[in-house]
Amino acid sequence: MINLFNTYSHEFLVGFGWTLLSSVIALIGSLILGTFFAIVEVIPNKITHYLARLYIEVLRNVPLLVVTMFFYIVMASVLKINGFMAGTIGLMLYTSAFIAETVKAGIFAVDLGQYEGARSNGLSWWETMRMIILPQAFKYVIPPLGNQFVNLVKNSSILAFVAGFDLMYQANQISQLTFDTFNPYIIVGLFYLVITMPISYYMRYLEDKLAREA
Repeated sequence: MINLFNTYSHEFLVGFGWTLLSSVIALIGSLILGTFFAIVEVIPNKITHYLARLYIEVLRNVPLLVVTMFFYIVMASVLKINGFMAGTIGLMLYTSAFIAETVKAGIFAVDLGQYEGARSNGLSWWETMRMIILPQAFKYVIPPLGNQFVNLVKNSSILAFVAGFDLMYQANQISQLTFDTFNPYIIVGLFYLVITMPISYYMRYLEDKLAREA
């Protein structure tokens, strides 16, 4: 395994770089989109509520591979989208639906008196949500958000299906060249641990810190 890594270290590191880049972009994008749709769903308006609900339910119940292939095949005929972009967009949208559900649960966990108190002091609905409700909601949902971030990194392997040059794509290429169907994937698994373990430990640290402050 060590010899294999030494021989193909460049390919593995390139794949690690693309995986990391895709994960960071999708993480930031999915957090923004998920929070947005969570807010839209709790707006006291039936139309926006149902539109947000439709977005979340569709993406939660359609396989990630289908979402990715839609952008790679269908949207590529309209826009200039390569495999990396298609995989990252699919990953971002797919994860945003789960983050929306998580954030919405955090919003509902905030005591209703917080909202009523803010409104009675003259804050608008948006100001109340932005300054009072959301900061508390995120404290409640740190553990499940951490799980979603870890899942996002692992799901980034979807890029291998659309030639996204990620870790799994590189492992597939190396396996075909060397006829080794074991060691390349062990190395890739270790690379994924390098990304996911710090996320897990940091989210656990953040949760403990907020608990102590509370």
